[in-house]
Amino acid sequence: MALILAQAIARISAPDSGMRSGATAQRARSGGLHRTGAPVRRGSVEAGTVEDSFFAVPAKGETDRLLRAARAALDAGRRARRTARAEGRMLDAAEAALAGLTAGAVRVFEEICTLARLNAGKVFPTYDHLAKATALGRATVARALSALEAAGFLLRQRRFCRTIGAGPRYRQTSNIYRPLLPGKLLRFLPRALRPAPLPCDAVVHQAEAAAELAAMRATLSCRELAEVTLAGALGRVLASLGAAIDRAACESHSDPQPLSESYRKTTNVVGLAGQRRPA
Repeated sequence: MALILAQAIARISAPDSGMRSGATAQRARSGGLHRTGAPVRRGSVEAGTVEDSFFAVPAKGETDRLLRAARAALDAGRRARRTARAEGRMLDAAEAALAGLTAGAVRVFEEICTLARLNAGKVFPTYDHLAKATALGRATVARALSALEAAGFLLRQRRFCRTIGAGPRYRQTSNIYRPLLPGKLLRFLPRALRPAPLPCDAVVHQAEAAAELAAMRATLSCRELAEVTLAGALGRVLASLGAAIDRAACESHSDPQPLSESYRKTTNVVGLAGQRRPA
């Protein structure tokens, strides 16, 4: 009993038994300490590697049309919910995505569209910024982003960045967002909000341009194809790998290749037949 009491007093009087530092206080979902102290969420990419291909400058008036479509989708989701309840049926996948939209989600989408218009499509706000701009809570903002992503109005990519100095090597940074018009929900929107169909000559021109682009890419080397396809650090890495593949291909063309087994068999058969031919 005395030994147990002494051990308990030693644990209580230990200097690190109270509050711990921020890095060691963070715990993983399993309950144990993360080895770096700051886990990176699944699906995250390093900041600075995908922004060039992710962001897109919105056209004139595009963000206003996206916001009107989101508001119309909110009303359509409410109508679909009432219709399904009256008919005694379950909502299908598209109707459920619409029904998941809320007024808070539309307000968050409005702020994202505003940032896209002001920053030439570069949208990477934090949860705190969205919560402050919309006067909503962080949990409400998180649910709103998930609902917008499920409905197809938002494309979201998590990011992490490297740290300098002591402590964790990586830390989670703000996500990047891109507002979109979901194609699967166009049938629920009013006709005025649907994009006008392209003329026949425009469709033909697009098909010809796609064929010319595919033919042009077929003539490129591996390094050139990587350079025109991707940008950033990933594009540079793939370009270096493509250059190595190109060098290996050039060396294989200059070196003599062994004859295939089928060609050897054919040559042997023809040679034997010539030897057996009577003089």
